[in-house]
Amino acid sequence: MARVDGDGLTEAFLREPRRYTSHQVAEMAGVPVYRARRFWRALGFANVADDAVEFTDSDVEALRTMIGMVSSGVYDEEHVLLMARSLGRATARLAESQAELGVEELDQAGVPLADRPRAWRRRAERVVPDLARLLVYAWQRQLAAAAGRIAEQDMSAVRLSVGFADLVAFTRLSRQITGSELARLIDRFEGRSADIVTSTGGRVVKTLGDSVLFVADKAHVAAEIALRLVETPRAKGMPELRVGLASGPVIWRMGDVFGTTVNLASRLTALALPGTILAGPEMAEELEGDRAFLLREVNRLSVRGLGELAPFTVTRGAT
Repeated sequence: MARVDGDGLTEAFLREPRRYTSHQVAEMAGVPVYRARRFWRALGFANVADDAVEFTDSDVEALRTMIGMVSSGVYDEEHVLLMARSLGRATARLAESQAELGVEELDQAGVPLADRPRAWRRRAERVVPDLARLLVYAWQRQLAAAAGRIAEQDMSAVRLSVGFADLVAFTRLSRQITGSELARLIDRFEGRSADIVTSTGGRVVKTLGDSVLFVADKAHVAAEIALRLVETPRAKGMPELRVGLASGPVIWRMGDVFGTTVNLASRLTALALPGTILAGPEMAEELEGDRAFLLREVNRLSVRGLGELAPFTVTRGAT
């Protein structure tokens, strides 16, 4: 919540004036300021000076909403804070990416730096209402899908197939091309990976620049995703990928996955050769007998933190 003085940018994006201090907001919400700040920090907002007029009516309403969730018994306070941290992380990344796209649009339009504040204000008036509607729409759709998947699921014993896909020699490549070329490469990789994962029936958990973590409810879906991922660079002029696959119990927490199965998929990715897929023994067992895939056992490998095991390469089988 850093004030940008003199140019009206903050108000342009907030779409309402800042009129309250942190103490005033806390008083209006009926909580001590230390408790209010705990919720703000969870959302990813830094503390501001006691006399700084940084808050709007929406800040008051948001704080009242979170306090109301606790007082009504819908959530306890720790769960509200967890939810707030999740929202803060997701929306911060979303906001950064949208701001970057806005800068690219202004660059392409040739807007001089001196004219950027005014251009940004005009852009805020045009895009913020539409983006707000799209954000709520996408979140509701995603929430409906997630609730449908886990409504009758024992979250302490979720079994999934997990995959890591990694761009080969990314560090070396990043030193050989320009920053803009690298950004375009990452955009193509993330966009294409998301298209393949979701259209095949999996779910993207997260992307990490040169890698993507995905999950699927069935082993054959994860294997098909992996094959499509490693096949894509050949046709798209992108660096080769390598993929590690594992099946087993996972821990879901705040939109992320953890546990030995996830660690195994990550370790196998690091051991896979360029353009290949390595699957753990349990994954291979679930794929056994599926003629769509050809499995070949490789020599036993030492997997850091997990001991020795004999993984399998996965290629296309009979069609």
